[in-house]
Amino acid sequence: MSDEEDVAPAVKKSRVFYGSLEEKERERLSANVASSTATGSDAVRAGIEQEVGETLEIEERRRRRARQITVSTDDAEVKAGLRALGEPITLFGEGPADRRERLRSVLSVVGPDALKKSRKDEERAKRSQDECQQTWYHEGSPSLKDARLWLARYSLPRAMRRLEAARAQKEVTEATKTIRQQELHKSLRNLNNFCSQIGDDRPISFCHFSPDSKMLATASWSGLCKLWSVPDCNLIRTLRGHNTNVGAVVFRPQAGVSLSQSDVSLASCAADGTVKLWNLESDEPVADIEGHSERVSRVSWHPSGRFLGTTCYDYSWRLWDLEVQEEILHQEGHSKGVHDLTFHPDGSLAATGGLDAFGRVWDLRTGRCVVFLEGHLKEIYSLHFSPNGYHLATGSGDNTCKVWELRNRKCLYTVPAHQNLLSAVRFQPTDGHFLLTGAYDNTAKVWSHPGWMPLKTLAGHEGKVMGVDMSPDGKLIATCSYDRTFKLWLSE
Repeated sequence: MSDEEDVAPAVKKSRVFYGSLEEKERERLSANVASSTATGSDAVRAGIEQEVGETLEIEERRRRRARQITVSTDDAEVKAGLRALGEPITLFGEGPADRRERLRSVLSVVGPDALKKSRKDEERAKRSQDECQQTWYHEGSPSLKDARLWLARYSLPRAMRRLEAARAQKEVTEATKTIRQQELHKSLRNLNNFCSQIGDDRPISFCHFSPDSKMLATASWSGLCKLWSVPDCNLIRTLRGHNTNVGAVVFRPQAGVSLSQSDVSLASCAADGTVKLWNLESDEPVADIEGHSERVSRVSWHPSGRFLGTTCYDYSWRLWDLEVQEEILHQEGHSKGVHDLTFHPDGSLAATGGLDAFGRVWDLRTGRCVVFLEGHLKEIYSLHFSPNGYHLATGSGDNTCKVWELRNRKCLYTVPAHQNLLSAVRFQPTDGHFLLTGAYDNTAKVWSHPGWMPLKTLAGHEGKVMGVDMSPDGKLIATCSYDRTFKLWLSE
């Protein structure tokens, strides 16, 4: 072995650097960041490309589906379809072709069955609405059928007699009619307060003359009903039975004339739904009529005296037959509480009005609503038929009194009667030649018929007038008020 081969290799010495390594470290870190950024951007780019690809694929599928959807070429049908889907039926500058494409595009998203479903829903809603507007009937009781036949036999002869009297009146000369009218108007202009009486401790809500014009019945919010002699206004009897506000008390048509003292002669109703019947002998009720769940605002006797009508705030009115002693008719038809009821002088019709501002005239012989009274802006609080048989007056919360012509089923005249709601309207009971209105502006007014001119304002109450009535003989007018008094008015 030679000497060169025996020499060991030289050991490499580590190099020592003096100074800061900051530059080297910065270069190393920047290199790492660059490599990681390149990797992340590639991943984001790949994700975006994948998402765009999926979106394009979905859009292509939607376009393919849209091409397969058939859309009507009728522009009206296209608009109806857009409306059914809740879309605008037209956009600014959009033509029929663009509208078709928009409907096709919407259907491709929501599905073509959406339009069929919405049309089915529309048809179902329309069908249910038509069903609600249909007149429907249910089978009545045998007693109701008997009552309807009895009412027909009762009312037709009375209508014949009324028409005969109208024909006889037509034969009277115009000069005679004018003289009578002038005399009547002169006497009405001379109406003055004849008697004023404090009737109770609480407001007096209703007053009604007896058929013989010798008594006046008043109803009060204290729950008491009182009978007063006429014209001296002395208390005859206090009827105790109600526990809350009494809405009305009315005499039976033959009370004190052909009925005995022990027969049912009066009916009253109260806010708690109670209806009571009274005679002229006792101060306690002889019978109660049960079945009302809400407030009963008015009661009214049929001209025959056999039937009693009641109006209730459960949106219905009822007819009671006192001969068979049962409710024979429970009539719906109003959308809110029924406030007042009046019967036609012949006994063939009944008119109702209430809080829905509409009035209805019912044929009691068939059960149909024969006239619908539409025109008042607020609630109807009072109705009354004229003795001529074809005029009906309604008093409303819109401060007006409307007179309706039943022969052509239209409003004949609107009397701008008062400055507050009308609580009562009454025609002259003998001939119907004037109209009496009472209102919450503390006055009652007398109006000519026809012509509807104001003849007299009956002022004197300190509170709102809640009820008015005229004696059957046509001589006296009674008004009752919130000021707890009632007044009698007489022409001097």
